[in-house]
Amino acid sequence: MQQDQFERQQQASEAQWMRDREEARLSERRACYVATNAAYRRYRIQLMNYLWDVHQGNVTDMARDELEAARHGHHAAFAEAQLTASTPVLAALDAVAKELAGAYQRIKRLEEGNPMANGSFEDIEKDLQQLWERWKGLRTRMRVCLGVEDAGAAPQTEP
Repeated sequence: MQQDQFERQQQASEAQWMRDREEARLSERRACYVATNAAYRRYRIQLMNYLWDVHQGNVTDMARDELEAARHGHHAAFAEAQLTASTPVLAALDAVAKELAGAYQRIKRLEEGNPMANGSFEDIEKDLQQLWERWKGLRTRMRVCLGVEDAGAAPQTEP
């Protein structure tokens, strides 16, 4: 009888430990997604601002510093996501990170006066605008991962 009660208490303790552990993981993932969302948005906005400065011939040291700060913030958020995000979210983040890196390279080449084949102001601006639309799908994946939205709300195409 005492053995049965002890085993039930042991099972209840294990179940509570598992619930606490899952809740902690979810909280950690949520914090990661919030930071990642903010960093990716900031980096995209700074890329757009910098692109405009390049187009206007008005690049300043402050604009360069702001872009680099946003870029480093993005890298830090992505590094955290690589250890925390679910596999579907991480795959989508990786795709967006590659697009942001490509936009950065194209903008820098445009600034140097050596634009890439698809590196005009208009091409880069269009791609950065489209990236925002794709980001909405990625954000939905994060919400599904956190249980905020049903899995049926997740986009079927890659962000």
